[in-house]
Parts: sequence; C-alpha cells; structure tokens
Amino acid sequence: MVKRLHGGWAFIFLAMWLGAGVLWNGVAIAGTPELKGKFEILKEEASTHAPGKVKLVEFADFYCPHCHHFEEAGLPVIQKEFGNKLEATMVGFPVFRNKLPTPFDMYEQARSMGKGNEMKKVLFRTIHQDKVTGVLDRSLREGLIKEVGLNPKTFEDGLASGKPAKAFEEGKQWGERIKVQSTPTLLLDGNIKIEGENMKTDNIIAVIRSILEADGKK
Repeated sequence: MVKRLHGGWAFIFLAMWLGAGVLWNGVAIAGTPELKGKFEILKEEASTHAPGKVKLVEFADFYCPHCHHFEEAGLPVIQKEFGNKLEATMVGFPVFRNKLPTPFDMYEQARSMGKGNEMKKVLFRTIHQDKVTGVLDRSLREGLIKEVGLNPKTFEDGLASGKPAKAFEEGKQWGERIKVQSTPTLLLDGNIKIEGENMKTDNIIAVIRSILEADGKK
C-alpha cells in the first residue's frame, strides 16, 4: 500500500445507526442481507449494482509497487474466483510526485481502443520488471503499442487529441471525491470502498461473494 504524498488529513467516521442505511465493516443495512468482510459504505455515492454482477474499480498508480503486486497476484485470483460475475476496470490515481503522466494517458488511450487491460499489464511490466521509470518517449511507446496489438499512428493521434489526459483527470477527481488515500484502493458497485489493511485477497473475495449471495436472498 502506498499512501498519497500530499497534504490533508484522512478522517474516518465509524458509525452504526440502528434502522438506518449504514454499512461498515460487515454491519448490515436495515432491511437488507448482511454483507461480509471489511469495507466502508460511501453514503454520498450511489450504488451501481446490477443483480448477478459486481463492478470492481481499482484506483491505482502505475509507479506503485503494491499496485503491481495486486495486478500480478491479487486481481487474477479474484477474477478466477468470480469469472464473468465480476467486471474489473482501473482508474489511474497518482500518489507519487514528480512522475510523468504518460503511462496513465497511454492506458486511457488503449482503453478507448479496447485494449486497456492489455496495456495495463504491459505498462506495469515495463515500469516494475524492465525498470523503465523515466520518459516513455515516442520510440519506446511504439514497441509497447505494437505489443498490445494497436496501430502506433492511430494511438499517437489519440494521445495528441487530449482526450486521454482529460479522462485521466476525471478519474483522478473521482478518486479525490471518494477520498482515496492510498493505492491500490477498490470501489465495488460504486459505493463499497476497500482500502489499506483491508486490501487482502481473502477479504475482497468475502465481500464480493456476499454481495452476489445477497442477490439470491432478495
């Protein structure tokens, strides 16, 4: 886990309201099946849950070693467990200062071309295994773009349009709104937040399984 390196205090309010719509670390919302595991319900965010499927959004920094570890050892286990009942996407959320946004823009452009997951894997490998932590210039990008099966010119034209940078900024603002303090942080179905010490694979699986099991009890 890497905490964000800028100012600001993280305030965590623990609350249990009898008969109210609050859910915290496994406490049940009144009138709904109990969810298991450790998590936080974001009361200001709307649920996006659709019966039979959980939407997982990972807020991650490509320069974060813990995000790389989750990509290699955590997310694949979770995806194998739930198969097509899980829809996983990543939102770029920088926690390291003085790092170029190029990987985030590349990911957003690849995502717009249907190759986001492939580019995500290539970028994590390039930064953490190949140790390319400097400038991802155009000549270096070309090899990565071809590796994921995209046309370099079309890709570069997309980058130059500014749309990937805008998408990255919107994702960053989303993370700031829900007070992401460290990476990786997960948001399940729009309002169930898992972060910090709760980012254990077993805990994530327990929360997702209980969401899906709750569908069958409604």
